[in-house]
Amino acid sequence: MLDLVAKSPAAGLVPVSIGTMALDEICPDHITFVTALGGAGSALSDALKAAHGMAMPDVHRATGRDGARAIWFGPTVALVGPAPDARLAQCAAVVDQSDAWCVLRLSGADLDAVLARLCPVDMRAAQFKRGHVIRSQLEHMNVVYHKVSDTAVDIYGFRSMAKTMVHDIQTAMESVAAR
Repeated sequence: MLDLVAKSPAAGLVPVSIGTMALDEICPDHITFVTALGGAGSALSDALKAAHGMAMPDVHRATGRDGARAIWFGPTVALVGPAPDARLAQCAAVVDQSDAWCVLRLSGADLDAVLARLCPVDMRAAQFKRGHVIRSQLEHMNVVYHKVSDTAVDIYGFRSMAKTMVHDIQTAMESVAAR
């Protein structure tokens, strides 16, 4: 009989530290996609506030705090951290996505320069502020970027692409450190 061992998406790939930059994996307990059922957007926001202390985020934004966030993912919101309260299902489709995603935190003084090498969107600090979220590319992969502080961004990508994500980010970190 096989003895299966659970591993995080980026196990053995991170941490990586190059120059002023660091790349680490964030392993939330849950990642749940929540989509309001027809016309129930305000009811879902109220249910999120009551159950988890955060409102539905606006477009390109996140609400909450470390360990419990609601992140805009387009028409769907990702509840990251806590297990979803059962009452959310009264006004929303609730789908567990915990095993499907890899979450990496890129941080350091050269954040803007590294992101400029990875993504076609202007994510300099003056444009992309704490709490902002954008769906875009990381090289050739679709990802979601969430700015968590002035010097850190969380990057949500498909678990199946974890090794490629780490490789591409590490290459950008090396490029910036070599200047």
